[in-house]
Amino acid sequence: MNQTQKQLVKTSFAQIAKIADTASELFYQRLFELDPTLRPMFKGDLVEQGRKLMQMLALVVGGLDYFETMRSSLQQLGARHIGYGVTADHYQTVGAALIWTLEQGLGDGFTQDVRAAWTAVYTLVAGTMQKAAMTA
Repeated sequence: MNQTQKQLVKTSFAQIAKIADTASELFYQRLFELDPTLRPMFKGDLVEQGRKLMQMLALVVGGLDYFETMRSSLQQLGARHIGYGVTADHYQTVGAALIWTLEQGLGDGFTQDVRAAWTAVYTLVAGTMQKAAMTA
């Protein structure tokens, strides 16, 4: 990722953070639309799960300039996801739901450059988590 992409992600996330509850609700609705078999993986309160999602996104966005410091935490998270039954296909579905949610939340602000920047972030994060999952 280059500095321009990092800035686009930070700026767009600041907009999404203003509608965090709505964004997380949209995310989970879309996720379960794309793959209804994922619903049983989320046994707890989806509002609380949505808050955790937004907190994780905030950590990732805030750490973009220091990705190496996050790598270990992301690897641990990826390894834990194996226990939840997460597969490689699930990462693709989550990525699609995330991009769709950002598009809904940002409206006209979701440009091709913003899409590319978020795709780069998600690819980096998901790839880090999946590599750890494969070696766990």
